[in-house]
Amino acid sequence: MGFLDKFKKKKTDNEKAPDRKPTIKEKKIEETQTETVVTPDGQLKTVAKKSSAKPKKVKPKKEDTGHAYQVLIRPLITEKGSYLGANNQYVFEVSPMTNKIEVKKAIKKVYGVDPVKVNTIRMEGKEIRYGRTQGRTKHWKKAVITLPPNQKIEIQEGL
Repeated sequence: MGFLDKFKKKKTDNEKAPDRKPTIKEKKIEETQTETVVTPDGQLKTVAKKSSAKPKKVKPKKEDTGHAYQVLIRPLITEKGSYLGANNQYVFEVSPMTNKIEVKKAIKKVYGVDPVKVNTIRMEGKEIRYGRTQGRTKHWKKAVITLPPNQKIEIQEGL
């Protein structure tokens, strides 16, 4: 079958790809890795050069958030919350079905901070009316998180 012979054909010496040239990065690495040094005996010696790279800033690694996004709904940015911020306390809206332990674990996973204390408050939904139609907003839960004095959470405030 002539069609398949094109794929089976082996390359001859003339058809082989030419040797590739080293790239610019490889050349730089080769140049910086060795250095010639004159020894006290008067001999030339090539010595491997140590790279003087700047140490990178290492951020503390946060845990995988897992199901923390289901526990913490959003931070509450209110006037009362800003007053509590002075006492190192932060206010979040949390899922109504969660408990204090789950909230504490979620804060640790998302923000990498271990809370000292968690207080939760069940908020009743308000009764509302649109003309003759009566309704109610949903019930929700608020959590007030107290952090140690030396730790802080960065929450984007749009005020």
